[in-house]
Amino acid sequence: MEIYVRPSSSRSAVGGDFDGALVVRVVEPPDAGRATEAALSAVATVVGVPRRSVRLVRGVKSRRKLVEVEAPSEDARRVGAALRRLRAEAGA
Repeated sequence: MEIYVRPSSSRSAVGGDFDGALVVRVVEPPDAGRATEAALSAVATVVGVPRRSVRLVRGVKSRRKLVEVEAPSEDARRVGAALRRLRAEAGA
């Protein structure tokens, strides 16, 4: 799944769509990977999986990132539905 990180936001929030990617707003600045780590943690929280289940695949220094969310097979449908719902929101 692709996410679009907006660092240094006034508040952290997950929701909305930017050019096909899930928007993840974080208050952390984009230095030393702090915004990326905050974004991965935010995604894990909103879909209800441990942080270790969300892995950065591509985009270490880019605002647009490809992430992989691992979930047990019984939770995969719930996680997928949550991600689709979040992208459909106008912005959290």
